[in-house]
Amino acid sequence: MKQLTSMRSRHSHANLLHFWRLLCLFALLAWGGAVYAQVVGTVTHLSGVLTAKRADGSTAVLAIQSKIQQGDTLITESNTYTRVKFLDNAEIVLRPGSQLVVKSYLYDADKPEKDNISISLVKGGLRAVTGLVGKRNHDAVSFDTPTATIGIRGTHFGALFCQNDCGGVPTSSGSTPQNGLHVDVAQGAIVLTNPAGQQVFQTGQFGFVANLNTPPVVIPPAQGVPVTMPQSISKNGPSTQQSAAKGGNVDCIVQ
Repeated sequence: MKQLTSMRSRHSHANLLHFWRLLCLFALLAWGGAVYAQVVGTVTHLSGVLTAKRADGSTAVLAIQSKIQQGDTLITESNTYTRVKFLDNAEIVLRPGSQLVVKSYLYDADKPEKDNISISLVKGGLRAVTGLVGKRNHDAVSFDTPTATIGIRGTHFGALFCQNDCGGVPTSSGSTPQNGLHVDVAQGAIVLTNPAGQQVFQTGQFGFVANLNTPPVVIPPAQGVPVTMPQSISKNGPSTQQSAAKGGNVDCIVQ
Protein backbone atom coordinates (compact mmCIF):
# COMPACT_ATOMS: atom_id res chain seq x y z
CA MET A 1 0.00 0.00 0.00
CA LYS A 2 2.81 2.43 0.90
CA GLN A 3 4.52 1.63 -2.41
CA LEU A 4 1.29 2.35 -4.32
CA THR A 5 0.82 5.62 -2.47
CA SER A 6 4.41 6.61 -3.24
CA MET A 7 3.95 5.84 -6.94
CA ARG A 8 0.76 7.90 -7.07
CA SER A 9 2.54 10.78 -5.35
CA ARG A 10 5.40 10.71 -7.85
CA HIS A 11 2.95 10.50 -10.74
CA SER A 12 0.96 13.45 -9.40
CA HIS A 13 4.15 15.49 -8.94
CA ALA A 14 5.25 14.71 -12.51
CA ASN A 15 1.87 15.77 -13.89
CA LEU A 16 2.00 19.01 -11.91
CA LEU A 17 5.52 19.75 -13.17
CA HIS A 18 4.44 19.05 -16.75
CA PHE A 19 1.46 21.37 -16.30
CA TRP A 20 3.64 24.25 -15.08
CA ARG A 21 6.08 23.73 -17.96
CA LEU A 22 3.23 23.96 -20.46
CA LEU A 23 1.87 27.04 -18.72
CA CYS A 24 5.27 28.75 -18.93
CA LEU A 25 5.58 27.81 -22.60
CA PHE A 26 2.16 29.27 -23.43
CA ALA A 27 3.03 32.44 -21.51
CA LEU A 28 6.26 32.84 -23.48
CA LEU A 29 4.46 32.30 -26.77
CA ALA A 30 1.78 34.81 -25.83
CA TRP A 31 4.43 37.34 -24.79
CA GLY A 32 6.32 36.87 -28.05
CA GLY A 33 3.13 37.34 -30.05
CA ALA A 34 2.33 40.49 -28.11
CA VAL A 35 5.78 41.92 -28.90
CA TYR A 36 5.31 41.42 -32.62
CA ALA A 37 1.68 42.59 -32.52
CA GLN A 38 2.71 45.93 -31.01
CA VAL A 39 1.11 48.80 -32.95
CA VAL A 40 3.84 51.15 -34.22
CA GLY A 41 2.15 53.23 -36.92
CA THR A 42 -0.95 54.18 -38.89
CA VAL A 43 -1.80 54.36 -42.60
CA THR A 44 -2.64 58.03 -43.23
CA HIS A 45 -2.79 58.15 -47.05
CA LEU A 46 -3.51 55.38 -49.54
CA SER A 47 -4.21 55.08 -53.23
CA GLY A 48 -4.49 51.49 -54.44
CA VAL A 49 -4.07 48.13 -52.71
CA LEU A 50 -1.83 47.79 -49.66
CA THR A 51 -1.35 44.49 -47.84
CA ALA A 52 0.49 43.55 -44.68
CA LYS A 53 1.97 40.14 -43.98
CA ARG A 54 1.81 39.82 -40.22
CA ALA A 55 4.40 38.15 -38.03
CA ASP A 56 1.83 35.46 -37.17
CA GLY A 57 1.57 34.43 -40.84
CA SER A 58 -1.75 36.11 -41.62
CA THR A 59 -2.23 38.66 -44.40
CA ALA A 60 -4.40 41.78 -44.12
CA VAL A 61 -5.61 44.20 -46.78
CA LEU A 62 -5.18 47.63 -45.22
CA ALA A 63 -7.12 50.88 -45.44
CA ILE A 64 -6.66 54.43 -44.20
CA GLN A 65 -6.38 54.40 -40.37
CA SER A 66 -5.26 50.74 -40.41
CA LYS A 67 -2.63 50.04 -37.78
CA ILE A 68 0.89 48.94 -38.64
CA GLN A 69 2.44 46.35 -36.33
CA GLN A 70 6.03 45.58 -35.50
CA GLY A 71 7.06 42.67 -37.73
CA ASP A 72 4.75 43.64 -40.62
CA THR A 73 5.85 43.31 -44.23
CA LEU A 74 4.07 46.04 -46.19
CA ILE A 75 3.43 45.35 -49.87
CA THR A 76 2.19 47.90 -52.39
CA GLU A 77 0.61 46.62 -55.58
CA SER A 78 1.10 48.23 -59.01
CA ASN A 79 -0.14 51.85 -59.08
CA THR A 80 -0.34 51.91 -55.27
CA TYR A 81 1.13 54.70 -53.16
CA THR A 82 0.81 54.83 -49.40
CA ARG A 83 1.99 56.95 -46.49
CA VAL A 84 2.51 55.69 -42.95
CA LYS A 85 2.99 57.75 -39.80
CA PHE A 86 4.87 56.09 -36.93
CA LEU A 87 4.82 56.49 -33.14
CA ASP A 88 7.61 59.08 -33.05
CA ASN A 89 6.05 61.09 -35.93
CA ALA A 90 8.41 59.65 -38.54
CA GLU A 91 6.75 59.15 -41.92
CA ILE A 92 7.42 56.82 -44.84
CA VAL A 93 5.85 56.98 -48.30
CA LEU A 94 6.03 53.85 -50.46
CA ARG A 95 6.05 53.62 -54.25
CA PRO A 96 4.17 50.98 -56.27
CA GLY A 97 5.69 47.51 -56.28
CA SER A 98 7.48 47.96 -52.97
CA GLN A 99 8.09 45.67 -50.01
CA LEU A 100 9.10 47.10 -46.66
CA VAL A 101 9.63 45.17 -43.41
CA VAL A 102 9.16 46.86 -40.02
CA LYS A 103 11.74 44.70 -38.27
CA SER A 104 11.85 46.71 -35.04
CA TYR A 105 10.18 49.92 -33.89
CA LEU A 106 10.86 50.63 -30.23
CA TYR A 107 10.09 54.14 -29.01
CA ASP A 108 9.32 55.51 -25.56
CA ALA A 109 9.31 59.28 -25.15
CA ASP A 110 10.74 58.93 -21.63
CA LYS A 111 13.34 56.25 -22.39
CA PRO A 112 15.63 57.32 -25.25
CA GLU A 113 18.16 54.65 -24.26
CA LYS A 114 15.69 52.01 -25.51
CA ASP A 115 15.20 53.54 -28.97
CA ASN A 116 15.59 50.97 -31.75
CA ILE A 117 14.19 51.42 -35.25
CA SER A 118 15.13 48.94 -37.96
CA ILE A 119 13.42 49.08 -41.35
CA SER A 120 14.20 46.87 -44.35
CA LEU A 121 13.49 47.91 -47.93
CA VAL A 122 13.32 44.60 -49.79
CA LYS A 123 12.26 46.04 -53.15
CA GLY A 124 10.82 49.20 -54.66
CA GLY A 125 11.19 52.72 -53.34
CA LEU A 126 10.39 55.07 -50.48
CA ARG A 127 10.70 58.56 -49.15
CA ALA A 128 11.28 58.88 -45.42
CA VAL A 129 11.22 61.75 -42.94
CA THR A 130 12.76 60.78 -39.62
CA GLY A 131 10.88 61.48 -36.41
CA LEU A 132 11.81 62.12 -32.79
CA VAL A 133 14.09 59.09 -32.56
CA GLY A 134 16.02 60.22 -35.63
CA LYS A 135 16.49 63.64 -34.08
CA ARG A 136 17.63 62.54 -30.62
CA ASN A 137 19.35 59.22 -31.33
CA HIS A 138 20.73 58.92 -34.87
CA ASP A 139 22.44 55.59 -34.29
CA ALA A 140 19.17 53.96 -33.21
CA VAL A 141 17.68 54.25 -36.72
CA SER A 142 18.71 52.17 -39.73
CA PHE A 143 17.24 51.24 -43.10
CA ASP A 144 18.54 47.98 -44.56
CA THR A 145 18.55 47.36 -48.31
CA PRO A 146 19.96 44.51 -50.44
CA THR A 147 23.11 46.53 -51.26
CA ALA A 148 23.76 48.80 -48.25
CA THR A 149 22.54 50.00 -44.87
CA ILE A 150 21.27 53.57 -44.66
CA GLY A 151 22.06 55.48 -41.49
CA ILE A 152 20.32 58.81 -40.88
CA ARG A 153 21.25 62.24 -39.54
CA GLY A 154 17.91 64.01 -38.99
CA THR A 155 16.86 63.36 -42.52
CA HIS A 156 14.41 63.57 -45.39
CA PHE A 157 15.64 61.18 -48.07
CA GLY A 158 14.54 58.93 -50.91
CA ALA A 159 15.68 55.39 -51.69
CA LEU A 160 14.96 53.24 -54.73
CA PHE A 161 16.18 49.68 -55.20
CA CYS A 162 16.10 48.51 -58.81
CA GLN A 163 16.35 44.92 -59.93
CA ASN A 164 15.13 44.88 -63.54
CA ASP A 165 11.90 46.51 -62.34
CA CYS A 166 12.46 50.29 -62.68
CA GLY A 167 11.51 50.73 -66.34
CA GLY A 168 8.75 53.20 -65.50
CA VAL A 169 10.80 55.36 -63.13
CA PRO A 170 11.38 58.86 -64.56
CA THR A 171 14.98 60.11 -64.81
CA SER A 172 16.50 63.38 -66.03
CA SER A 173 18.30 61.55 -68.83
CA GLY A 174 15.25 59.56 -69.88
CA SER A 175 17.10 56.26 -69.47
CA THR A 176 16.09 53.37 -67.23
CA PRO A 177 17.82 53.47 -63.81
CA GLN A 178 20.63 50.98 -63.32
CA ASN A 179 20.12 47.98 -61.09
CA GLY A 180 21.16 48.77 -57.53
CA LEU A 181 20.28 51.29 -54.83
CA HIS A 182 19.65 54.94 -55.74
CA VAL A 183 19.34 57.60 -53.02
CA ASP A 184 18.70 61.33 -52.82
CA VAL A 185 18.81 63.65 -49.81
CA ALA A 186 16.31 66.51 -49.51
CA GLN A 187 17.31 67.54 -45.99
CA GLY A 188 19.93 66.52 -43.45
CA ALA A 189 22.34 63.72 -44.31
CA ILE A 190 22.54 59.96 -44.68
CA VAL A 191 25.44 57.53 -44.59
CA LEU A 192 25.51 54.41 -46.77
CA THR A 193 27.55 51.48 -45.50
CA ASN A 194 28.30 48.06 -46.98
CA PRO A 195 31.27 45.64 -46.91
CA ALA A 196 33.00 47.63 -49.67
CA GLY A 197 32.92 51.04 -48.02
CA GLN A 198 31.04 53.97 -46.52
CA GLN A 199 29.89 57.31 -47.92
CA VAL A 200 28.09 60.32 -46.42
CA PHE A 201 25.52 62.15 -48.56
CA GLN A 202 24.48 65.71 -47.73
CA THR A 203 21.43 67.79 -48.64
CA GLY A 204 21.01 68.00 -52.42
CA GLN A 205 23.27 65.06 -53.21
CA PHE A 206 22.48 61.83 -55.05
CA GLY A 207 24.07 58.44 -54.52
CA PHE A 208 24.28 54.95 -55.99
CA VAL A 209 25.36 51.49 -54.81
CA ALA A 210 25.45 48.75 -57.44
CA ASN A 211 25.83 45.78 -55.07
CA LEU A 212 27.30 44.66 -51.75
CA ASN A 213 30.78 44.42 -53.27
CA THR A 214 30.77 47.95 -54.70
CA PRO A 215 31.27 51.01 -52.47
CA PRO A 216 28.60 53.75 -52.35
CA VAL A 217 29.39 56.72 -54.61
CA VAL A 218 28.14 60.28 -55.04
CA ILE A 219 26.37 60.82 -58.38
CA PRO A 220 26.20 64.19 -60.21
CA PRO A 221 22.67 65.68 -60.00
CA ALA A 222 22.24 65.36 -63.76
CA GLN A 223 22.70 61.59 -63.42
CA GLY A 224 20.85 61.15 -60.14
CA VAL A 225 17.54 59.34 -59.78
CA PRO A 226 15.13 61.35 -57.61
CA VAL A 227 12.50 59.25 -55.84
CA THR A 228 9.30 61.16 -56.62
CA MET A 229 5.83 60.76 -55.14
CA PRO A 230 2.41 62.24 -56.08
CA GLN A 231 1.59 65.44 -54.18
CA SER A 232 -1.67 63.89 -52.96
CA ILE A 233 0.40 61.35 -51.01
CA SER A 234 3.53 63.29 -50.10
CA LYS A 235 1.87 66.54 -48.96
CA ASN A 236 -0.22 67.09 -45.85
CA GLY A 237 -3.90 67.37 -46.65
CA PRO A 238 -7.06 65.26 -47.05
CA SER A 239 -6.34 61.55 -47.07
CA THR A 240 -6.69 59.68 -50.33
CA GLN A 241 -8.63 56.42 -50.36
CA GLN A 242 -8.96 54.29 -53.46
CA SER A 243 -8.20 51.01 -51.76
CA ALA A 244 -9.82 47.61 -52.05
CA ALA A 245 -10.26 47.68 -48.27
CA LYS A 246 -12.67 50.42 -47.25
CA GLY A 247 -14.44 51.23 -44.04
CA GLY A 248 -12.18 53.09 -41.65
CA ASN A 249 -9.72 51.12 -39.58
CA VAL A 250 -11.21 47.66 -40.17
CA ASP A 251 -8.70 45.44 -41.94
CA CYS A 252 -9.67 42.58 -44.21
CA ILE A 253 -7.86 39.42 -43.05
CA VAL A 254 -7.41 37.22 -46.11
CA GLN A 255 -5.53 34.32 -44.54
